[in-house]
Amino acid sequence: KHTWLLITLTEGKYRQVRKMMAAVKHRCKRLIRISIEDLILDDLAPGQVKEMDEKEFFKKLRIKY
Repeated sequence: KHTWLLITLTEGKYRQVRKMMAAVKHRCKRLIRISIEDLILDDLAPGQVKEMDEKEFFKKLRIKY
């Protein structure tokens, strides 16, 4: 009834995953982001906040500080 897919994008465009799924006739009901660059969300619950040092944050997102 349900299929879980893990997709890794190196560069994403607006609604790219949904468009890719539609192209193969697979309906995308829900997306869950697990990481952004080197920032891994792990078991962070919806609405939960994790504080981190600004320098570490920019480094993990590969943004020049």
